[in-house]
Amino acid sequence: MHRTGELFGHFQTLEQQRESATFGMWVFLATEVLFFGGMFLTYTINRHAYFTAFGVGSNDLDITLGTTNTLVLILSSFTMAMAVWCAQTGKKKLVPLFLVLTLVLGCAFLGIKFVEYKQKFHHHLVPGRSFDISYHVNHPAPGDDPKEIAFEKEELAKALASDPDTNSHAQLYFSLYFAMTGLHALHMVVGAGLVMWLIGASLKGRFTPHYHTPVENIGLYWHFVDIVWIYLFPLFYLIDRHR
Repeated sequence: MHRTGELFGHFQTLEQQRESATFGMWVFLATEVLFFGGMFLTYTINRHAYFTAFGVGSNDLDITLGTTNTLVLILSSFTMAMAVWCAQTGKKKLVPLFLVLTLVLGCAFLGIKFVEYKQKFHHHLVPGRSFDISYHVNHPAPGDDPKEIAFEKEELAKALASDPDTNSHAQLYFSLYFAMTGLHALHMVVGAGLVMWLIGASLKGRFTPHYHTPVENIGLYWHFVDIVWIYLFPLFYLIDRHR
């Protein structure tokens, strides 16, 4: 296989090469849909079976952090779209700028998610021997709002009266939470690595109106990861939330 400029030897034109690469990316994203789809189906079945316990789990998630992360990802989709547009229209100097903004927003998402995971460890909400859905209400932190703690305790008492196995069923909720959001975070890490490569290539002026396929395809991947979060956010943070 030989290469002339940005055209690989087994393609006749850049347009043919771009169409083939784009088709390949859509096929890859289709497999990702199937992969995440199985996890969403598992979540749906268990949410229907243990609706009360899953509602209690939702109450233990930080809605402020979740909402902030949603806004961060939506903004990152915009900056990525702008990077693609700049590459398509020949605005070479703006491509790395928007890619850097996208990377910063992606890292901000991961940072917020780390804070949220750390919070779950402190509240003993990580599945395992130490899991205890009532730990936080029984051991509130000094800065916690007494009214919020009292509300959580009341909701937990109602859940236990309705489902004596709330603790084990809530553990299933958080198992799915960590599995699905963790897998999503892993995709974000991969996406951030790809964006870093794009930044290096764009600083060298590699992308032009005639050749910008990598920016478009990595942009598709980034948008897909963002869309997955748009589904994860309401499923984990909003459904049957009592406050």
